[in-house]
Amino acid sequence: MRVWLPPLVLAALLCGLSAGMPALEPFFQWVQPDKQRVIYERDSFLFLLQNHLLLVVISAAVGTIAAVAGGVFATRPSGRDFLPLVSQVASIGQTFPPVAVLALAVPVLGFGEAPILVALILYGLLPILRNTLAGLESINPAVREAGLGMGMSPFQVLLRVELPLAGRVILAGIRTSVTINIATAAIGSTIGARTLGDPVIAGLVNGNTAYVLQGAILIGLLALTIDSLFEALERTWDHRFSPQGAA
Repeated sequence: MRVWLPPLVLAALLCGLSAGMPALEPFFQWVQPDKQRVIYERDSFLFLLQNHLLLVVISAAVGTIAAVAGGVFATRPSGRDFLPLVSQVASIGQTFPPVAVLALAVPVLGFGEAPILVALILYGLLPILRNTLAGLESINPAVREAGLGMGMSPFQVLLRVELPLAGRVILAGIRTSVTINIATAAIGSTIGARTLGDPVIAGLVNGNTAYVLQGAILIGLLALTIDSLFEALERTWDHRFSPQGAA
Protein backbone atom coordinates (compact mmCIF):
# COMPACT_ATOMS: atom_id res chain seq x y z
CA MET A 1 0.00 0.00 0.00
CA ARG A 2 1.16 3.50 -0.84
CA VAL A 3 0.48 4.64 2.72
CA TRP A 4 3.56 2.71 3.89
CA LEU A 5 5.89 4.23 1.28
CA PRO A 6 6.80 7.46 3.16
CA PRO A 7 7.91 5.71 6.40
CA LEU A 8 9.89 3.15 4.39
CA VAL A 9 11.66 5.89 2.43
CA LEU A 10 12.41 7.86 5.59
CA ALA A 11 13.67 4.73 7.38
CA ALA A 12 15.98 3.91 4.46
CA LEU A 13 17.27 7.49 4.47
CA LEU A 14 17.82 7.37 8.24
CA CYS A 15 19.77 4.11 8.07
CA GLY A 16 21.73 5.22 5.02
CA LEU A 17 22.69 8.53 6.62
CA SER A 18 23.65 6.80 9.88
CA ALA A 19 25.92 4.38 8.03
CA GLY A 20 27.28 6.88 5.52
CA MET A 21 27.88 9.92 7.72
CA PRO A 22 31.69 9.80 7.14
CA ALA A 23 31.03 10.36 3.43
CA LEU A 24 29.72 13.83 4.32
CA GLU A 25 33.02 14.87 5.90
CA PRO A 26 33.70 17.57 3.23
CA PHE A 27 30.39 19.24 4.04
CA PHE A 28 31.01 19.20 7.80
CA GLN A 29 34.57 20.38 7.24
CA TRP A 30 33.06 23.40 5.51
CA VAL A 31 30.68 23.89 8.44
CA GLN A 32 33.49 23.66 11.01
CA PRO A 33 36.75 24.57 9.21
CA ASP A 34 38.70 25.19 12.42
CA LYS A 35 38.38 21.59 13.66
CA GLN A 36 40.57 18.71 12.55
CA ARG A 37 37.89 16.10 13.37
CA VAL A 38 34.41 16.87 12.15
CA ILE A 39 32.83 13.38 12.17
CA TYR A 40 31.82 11.95 15.55
CA GLU A 41 33.72 8.68 15.96
CA ARG A 42 33.43 7.60 19.60
CA ASP A 43 30.54 5.26 18.70
CA SER A 44 29.02 4.42 15.33
CA PHE A 45 25.85 6.29 14.46
CA LEU A 46 24.08 3.01 13.75
CA PHE A 47 24.87 1.82 17.28
CA LEU A 48 23.63 5.10 18.78
CA LEU A 49 20.49 4.95 16.63
CA GLN A 50 19.80 1.39 17.78
CA ASN A 51 20.23 2.30 21.44
CA HIS A 52 18.18 5.46 21.11
CA LEU A 53 15.34 3.62 19.39
CA LEU A 54 15.45 0.78 21.92
CA LEU A 55 15.02 3.21 24.82
CA VAL A 56 12.06 4.85 23.12
CA VAL A 57 10.41 1.52 22.21
CA ILE A 58 10.78 0.06 25.72
CA SER A 59 9.48 3.20 27.41
CA ALA A 60 6.59 3.43 24.90
CA ALA A 61 5.63 -0.22 25.46
CA VAL A 62 5.63 0.09 29.26
CA GLY A 63 3.90 3.47 29.17
CA THR A 64 1.24 2.27 26.73
CA ILE A 65 0.41 -0.82 28.78
CA ALA A 66 0.16 1.21 31.99
CA ALA A 67 -1.79 4.11 30.47
CA VAL A 68 -4.25 1.98 28.49
CA ALA A 69 -4.84 -0.26 31.52
CA GLY A 70 -5.42 2.81 33.68
CA GLY A 71 -7.78 4.29 31.10
CA VAL A 72 -9.77 1.07 30.79
CA PHE A 73 -10.02 0.73 34.57
CA ALA A 74 -11.16 4.34 35.00
CA THR A 75 -13.93 3.95 32.40
CA ARG A 76 -15.40 0.79 33.96
CA PRO A 77 -18.31 1.19 36.41
CA SER A 78 -16.13 -0.11 39.25
CA GLY A 79 -13.32 2.34 38.52
CA ARG A 80 -15.06 5.62 37.71
CA ASP A 81 -14.52 6.91 41.25
CA PHE A 82 -10.78 6.63 40.64
CA LEU A 83 -10.83 8.65 37.38
CA PRO A 84 -9.52 11.89 38.96
CA LEU A 85 -6.78 9.96 40.79
CA VAL A 86 -5.67 8.15 37.64
CA SER A 87 -5.46 11.45 35.73
CA GLN A 88 -3.52 13.13 38.53
CA VAL A 89 -1.00 10.29 38.80
CA ALA A 90 -0.32 10.45 35.06
CA SER A 91 -0.04 14.24 35.16
CA ILE A 92 2.75 13.99 37.74
CA GLY A 93 4.99 12.55 35.03
CA GLN A 94 4.83 15.82 33.07
CA THR A 95 4.80 18.09 36.11
CA PHE A 96 8.47 17.34 36.70
CA PRO A 97 10.91 18.05 33.86
CA PRO A 98 12.86 14.99 32.64
CA VAL A 99 16.08 16.56 33.93
CA ALA A 100 14.61 16.69 37.44
CA VAL A 101 13.51 13.05 37.19
CA LEU A 102 17.05 12.12 36.13
CA ALA A 103 18.53 14.03 39.05
CA LEU A 104 16.33 12.06 41.46
CA ALA A 105 16.75 8.70 39.71
CA VAL A 106 20.53 8.67 39.23
CA PRO A 107 21.39 8.35 42.96
CA VAL A 108 19.05 5.35 43.17
CA LEU A 109 19.56 3.64 39.81
CA GLY A 110 23.06 4.82 38.93
CA PHE A 111 24.27 6.10 35.58
CA GLY A 112 23.23 4.57 32.26
CA GLU A 113 19.93 3.68 30.64
CA ALA A 114 17.78 2.96 33.71
CA PRO A 115 17.21 6.58 34.85
CA ILE A 116 16.32 7.84 31.38
CA LEU A 117 13.89 4.93 30.95
CA VAL A 118 12.11 5.98 34.14
CA ALA A 119 11.95 9.58 32.91
CA LEU A 120 10.65 8.57 29.49
CA ILE A 121 7.96 6.29 30.93
CA LEU A 122 6.69 8.97 33.31
CA TYR A 123 6.87 11.70 30.69
CA GLY A 124 5.00 9.66 28.10
CA LEU A 125 2.07 8.49 30.22
CA LEU A 126 -0.19 11.53 30.07
CA PRO A 127 -0.83 11.80 26.29
CA ILE A 128 -1.64 8.10 26.05
CA LEU A 129 -3.91 8.12 29.10
CA ARG A 130 -5.80 11.22 27.97
CA ASN A 131 -6.42 9.77 24.53
CA THR A 132 -7.42 6.40 25.95
CA LEU A 133 -10.01 8.07 28.17
CA ALA A 134 -11.22 10.27 25.29
CA GLY A 135 -11.47 7.34 22.89
CA LEU A 136 -13.35 5.06 25.25
CA GLU A 137 -15.65 7.81 26.52
CA SER A 138 -16.59 8.82 22.96
CA ILE A 139 -18.09 5.40 22.16
CA ASN A 140 -21.88 5.43 22.02
CA PRO A 141 -23.27 3.45 24.99
CA ALA A 142 -25.73 1.83 22.60
CA VAL A 143 -22.81 0.12 20.87
CA ARG A 144 -21.75 -1.49 24.15
CA GLU A 145 -25.32 -2.53 24.87
CA ALA A 146 -25.57 -4.07 21.40
CA GLY A 147 -22.45 -6.13 22.07
CA LEU A 148 -23.80 -7.34 25.39
CA GLY A 149 -27.12 -8.08 23.74
CA MET A 150 -25.34 -10.33 21.23
CA GLY A 151 -24.12 -12.48 24.12
CA MET A 152 -20.64 -11.03 24.53
CA SER A 153 -19.11 -10.77 27.98
CA PRO A 154 -17.95 -7.30 29.15
CA PHE A 155 -14.36 -8.37 28.47
CA GLN A 156 -15.23 -9.44 24.93
CA VAL A 157 -17.03 -6.13 24.33
CA LEU A 158 -13.89 -4.32 25.46
CA LEU A 159 -11.56 -6.31 23.20
CA ARG A 160 -13.76 -6.68 20.15
CA VAL A 161 -15.80 -3.47 20.19
CA GLU A 162 -14.46 -0.69 22.42
CA LEU A 163 -10.71 -0.92 21.84
CA PRO A 164 -11.00 -1.27 18.04
CA LEU A 165 -13.30 1.77 17.90
CA ALA A 166 -11.12 3.80 20.27
CA GLY A 167 -7.87 2.52 18.76
CA ARG A 168 -7.47 5.43 16.32
CA VAL A 169 -7.56 7.96 19.17
CA ILE A 170 -5.28 5.83 21.37
CA LEU A 171 -2.76 5.54 18.51
CA ALA A 172 -2.74 9.33 18.22
CA GLY A 173 -1.82 9.57 21.91
CA ILE A 174 0.96 7.00 21.52
CA ARG A 175 2.19 8.91 18.47
CA THR A 176 2.43 12.14 20.48
CA SER A 177 4.13 10.40 23.40
CA VAL A 178 6.71 8.61 21.26
CA THR A 179 7.55 11.71 19.21
CA ILE A 180 8.14 13.73 22.38
CA ASN A 181 10.28 10.97 23.89
CA ILE A 182 12.51 10.68 20.82
CA ALA A 183 13.76 14.18 21.57
CA THR A 184 13.71 13.69 25.34
CA ALA A 185 15.79 10.50 25.14
CA ALA A 186 18.74 12.55 23.88
CA ILE A 187 19.31 14.01 27.35
CA GLY A 188 20.13 10.49 28.54
CA SER A 189 23.60 11.08 27.11
CA THR A 190 24.28 13.43 30.02
CA ILE A 191 24.12 10.48 32.44
CA GLY A 192 25.98 7.85 30.45
CA ALA A 193 23.22 6.40 28.25
CA ARG A 194 24.30 5.82 24.65
CA THR A 195 21.88 7.77 22.44
CA LEU A 196 21.94 10.09 19.44
CA GLY A 197 22.39 12.84 22.00
CA ASP A 198 26.06 11.79 22.38
CA PRO A 199 27.36 13.82 19.41
CA VAL A 200 25.18 16.76 20.43
CA ILE A 201 26.59 16.80 23.97
CA ALA A 202 30.14 16.25 22.70
CA GLY A 203 29.72 19.08 20.21
CA LEU A 204 28.44 21.48 22.84
CA VAL A 205 31.26 20.61 25.23
CA ASN A 206 33.98 20.91 22.57
CA GLY A 207 32.49 23.77 20.59
CA ASN A 208 32.10 21.54 17.53
CA THR A 209 29.03 22.56 15.54
CA ALA A 210 29.52 19.65 13.12
CA TYR A 211 28.97 17.12 15.91
CA VAL A 212 25.83 18.96 17.06
CA LEU A 213 24.44 18.97 13.52
CA GLN A 214 25.06 15.25 13.05
CA GLY A 215 23.16 14.32 16.19
CA ALA A 216 20.38 16.84 15.59
CA ILE A 217 19.83 15.74 11.98
CA LEU A 218 19.54 12.08 12.93
CA ILE A 219 17.23 12.78 15.89
CA GLY A 220 14.99 14.91 13.68
CA LEU A 221 14.97 12.31 10.92
CA LEU A 222 14.14 9.57 13.44
CA ALA A 223 11.22 11.64 14.74
CA LEU A 224 9.93 12.18 11.20
CA THR A 225 10.25 8.46 10.43
CA ILE A 226 8.34 7.37 13.53
CA ASP A 227 5.70 10.05 13.05
CA SER A 228 5.21 8.92 9.44
CA LEU A 229 4.96 5.30 10.61
CA PHE A 230 2.21 6.16 13.08
CA GLU A 231 0.36 8.12 10.42
CA ALA A 232 0.39 5.01 8.24
CA LEU A 233 -0.79 2.90 11.18
CA GLU A 234 -3.64 5.29 11.91
CA ARG A 235 -4.79 5.28 8.29
CA THR A 236 -4.64 1.50 8.19
CA TRP A 237 -6.59 1.29 11.46
CA ASP A 238 -9.24 3.63 10.03
CA HIS A 239 -9.53 1.49 6.91
CA ARG A 240 -9.84 -1.67 8.98
CA PHE A 241 -12.12 -0.64 11.83
CA SER A 242 -13.93 2.64 11.12
CA PRO A 243 -17.41 2.50 9.56
CA GLN A 244 -16.26 4.86 6.79
CA GLY A 245 -13.24 2.69 6.03
CA ALA A 246 -15.29 -0.48 6.03
CA ALA A 247 -17.71 1.08 3.62
